[in-house]
Amino acid sequence: MPATTMDQLVALCKRRGFIFQNADIYGGLQGVYDYGPLGVELKNNIKAAWWRAMIYERDDVEGLDAAILTNRKVLHYSGHEDTFSDPMTDCRKCKGRFRADHIKDGKCPNCGSTDLTEPRPFNLMFKTTVGPVDNADNIAYLRPETAQAIFTQFKNVVDSTSRKLPFGIAQIGKSFRNEITPRNFIFRVREFEQAELEYFVDPGDDEKWHEYWKEERIRWWEEQGLPREHMNIYTTPKDDLAHYAKACYDIEYQFPHGMEELEGIANRTDYDLGNHTKAQEEFGLTSKVHANPESTQKLAILNDEKKKWEVPFVIEPSMGVDRAVLAVLTEAYTEEDLGEGNSRIVLKLKKHLAPIKVAIIPLKKNNEQIMNKCHEIKQNLMKLGIGRIALENTGNIGKAYRRHDEVGTPLCLTVDFETIEQQPESVTLRDRDTMQQIRVNTADLPNYLREYFMK
Repeated sequence: MPATTMDQLVALCKRRGFIFQNADIYGGLQGVYDYGPLGVELKNNIKAAWWRAMIYERDDVEGLDAAILTNRKVLHYSGHEDTFSDPMTDCRKCKGRFRADHIKDGKCPNCGSTDLTEPRPFNLMFKTTVGPVDNADNIAYLRPETAQAIFTQFKNVVDSTSRKLPFGIAQIGKSFRNEITPRNFIFRVREFEQAELEYFVDPGDDEKWHEYWKEERIRWWEEQGLPREHMNIYTTPKDDLAHYAKACYDIEYQFPHGMEELEGIANRTDYDLGNHTKAQEEFGLTSKVHANPESTQKLAILNDEKKKWEVPFVIEPSMGVDRAVLAVLTEAYTEEDLGEGNSRIVLKLKKHLAPIKVAIIPLKKNNEQIMNKCHEIKQNLMKLGIGRIALENTGNIGKAYRRHDEVGTPLCLTVDFETIEQQPESVTLRDRDTMQQIRVNTADLPNYLREYFMK
């Protein structure tokens, strides 16, 4: 099967209501996208799978939902104000603006000119003001990452949960980066969603936990349908590490535009908690961090065995939700030759990620008896809590099947005249991947679907 192209995915996303260009009627806003009716379902299902794996299936992680607006001091002491920038260069000929590290052979990617400006730093954070007066004292930022709120709320979480090391705090939320050159659809955008875990460990145990989370996250991606052979582990060279990191693994995936980062797993050491913690000598802080003269809190935890306060080290698995959507769509997109000149597009999504779990399709459009039975079945199936149940009323079974193949619906349920005329009542169930159809009694449907979606 040929590799999926970005053009195929973009066309499918617009055609079937997964993803739209933001403000499309006004020419769009570069690097900003809106999720349509099916896209928001897929995105929510990915987030739910991550949250379930991080919070519900573990006993050592707590959740958080912090504000987007960020106090300027947070990003000052985290180092973002000084270091969160990309090198930028302009082409004097075509007036294009590009990241300097993306320039190849000294030529403009747009027109090929070599008449480029010297690289200069470009801060990626979106700045705003809070309150009616626009001055330096009221500057705030749209957060460039969700992590900093986890660090600044560390003491509150520990005090309210009595956690001991090792433990984690997880969060899903919007972040904002003023990318110089957004590109490759939703891969690199200015407004995006992150799913981040900050896992706090004893200093000295950090390398062990770094390896643990690398394997744990690869396993999770496999459960979402990405085979290991389509992923790569990239170890970031020390010269390329972020300002806060001791080491970092990137889980890369073979996107349509190439092998690129899907998730980063960083060893942030005690950099963040140390930089946000109140100045007190008895913490025994490492030389890498400095006590904060403006902080009011001691962001440390009492080591019962050593009988002293410690600033924990942090391992951070950080996933871009939008990149997860793109990767899952890329892996699931399939074009099948059915023979005799027939073909179909099918999204072979994992069942738990499918936007629509079951499509109920009446054999005859607007038939009162059949439609009443469809509504009755839908109401009963919704009680199962398996996800979205969609009711069609098109009257064209073949087109309905093809449409739901294309959006990844695992099962189509057809209500026909046999359903309402024969006893016991039964319906036809069609499997997305095999296209095989079976007859199931309506009384047996709840148990059948529970078992099907639990596999």
